[in-house]
Amino acid sequence: MLRVEKINLFYGASHALRAVSVEAEVGKVSCVLGRNGVGKTSLLRAIFGLQAIRGGRIVWQDQDIAGLKPHERARRGLALVPQGREIFPRLTVLENLQTGFAPLAKPLRHIPDEIFTLFPVLQDMLHRRGGDLSGGQQQQLAIARALVTRPKLLVLDEPTEGIQPSIIKDIERVIRMLADRGDMAILLVEQYLDFAQALADHISVMDRGEVVLSGPAKSLTSEQVRKHLMV
Repeated sequence: MLRVEKINLFYGASHALRAVSVEAEVGKVSCVLGRNGVGKTSLLRAIFGLQAIRGGRIVWQDQDIAGLKPHERARRGLALVPQGREIFPRLTVLENLQTGFAPLAKPLRHIPDEIFTLFPVLQDMLHRRGGDLSGGQQQQLAIARALVTRPKLLVLDEPTEGIQPSIIKDIERVIRMLADRGDMAILLVEQYLDFAQALADHISVMDRGEVVLSGPAKSLTSEQVRKHLMV
């Protein structure tokens, strides 16, 4: 389980996160919702050690990992699917997947068959350059690359951004399958409310660097959530 406990984060004098707490539990999907600029990306930078926190704790598998470097967190089983996908456009699909080997011990440096079961389109495109794929195919590649690392915590930063509806449905199906497998915690950061509600077991809503609404997804109405997402 991931527990982010009352963390504060600053960029110079700017207070970006204010006592933020979120959780992600194995076998479940936790969703963080919020408009642009409310602190969602800062939260992920804190979780992955890309920005130092000031106060609070980041606890993964009962250990405070706030002092660990990003590559050390990756070796602990944390994996990020970044906003905008950030695949390597000049590398082939196969080479992009192989970049996921970095945190793995040598015996694990192979691509699991499950990757092509979840994303069969990638198997037919292994030798195509990543930059030649459609936006939806690149998003599937970004998720597959994260799964190659055998994560115990999978974090997806706005996976529906710029993606056609048919691919969004495929991504929704994959996330649900991964959660139902019961060996992975999933943290989903989104703006698209319908997608989040279709998947989330727990929802936290951020505004101005704070969590302003939090609870089991079934206990929160669309109206309660939506009012915090409106400009």
